[in-house]
Amino acid sequence: MSASDLGIERLFSLTGKVALVTGGSRGIGYMISQGLLQAGARVYITARNAKACEEAAQSLSAYGECQAIPADITQAAGLQSLCEQICGREPALHILVNNAGAAWGDRFETYPDSAFDKLMSVNVKAVFSLTQALTPLLEATALAAGDPGRVINIGSMDGLHIPTVTGVGTYAYTASKAAVHHLTRHLAVELGHRNITVNAIAPGFFPSKMTDQLFTHHLGDIEHNSLLGRAGQDEEMAGIAIYLSARAGAYTHGAVIPVDGGTSINWRHSSASSKT
Repeated sequence: MSASDLGIERLFSLTGKVALVTGGSRGIGYMISQGLLQAGARVYITARNAKACEEAAQSLSAYGECQAIPADITQAAGLQSLCEQICGREPALHILVNNAGAAWGDRFETYPDSAFDKLMSVNVKAVFSLTQALTPLLEATALAAGDPGRVINIGSMDGLHIPTVTGVGTYAYTASKAAVHHLTRHLAVELGHRNITVNAIAPGFFPSKMTDQLFTHHLGDIEHNSLLGRAGQDEEMAGIAIYLSARAGAYTHGAVIPVDGGTSINWRHSSASSKT
């Protein structure tokens, strides 16, 4: 094998690839979308808020070809509409990033059943349903052993450890993200023989609208609990998504990859909790 075969362009370029990122209008979804665009992919983003989705796509278009398809994928009609629009525009889909999610924190004594209903629907069921619906489109790209279709699920470090805070917690959130990790492995077993890789990213603390309050009130805790002494940065989330989408990550399958500065193995005590 010549040195040129291991060049950066071959390993990490996404030129000619088509990606769909759910929850792509903000936070981690926006970071990933920008990274995929700058690596050469064409990217569709979806979110429930049509205005926010359109505005984000317009902003992201500074980095490449990005289009918005607003949809509520927790509803059958919304998911069907999204899939129909993608299938109508593209003969194949190379990358599916299941990022859309929700969080809920409350005291143990008052934590509602409705939190579990909502978060299991948004964070888990929608991941399965969208992957199931788009598998034929992902299979259409999986033509070579070195270039499989890709599914990337966004879990959380909170699905890897139990926060040591008592009284107030994100019980449905942590349970749903652990479920995402396990679902990722199960889907990997199902889809591997179809030449589609399935992996999960387990982010720690990254700045976003969802984590604004945590960064405002608990930045010290966040830094204290990270083995690197800081929160995550945009390029670190984009980088792992590019790796999993590119030739470099074609043999990574069924993995749950923490991107949390070591927080999940170093959790001491904090009133903060990670969220995507």
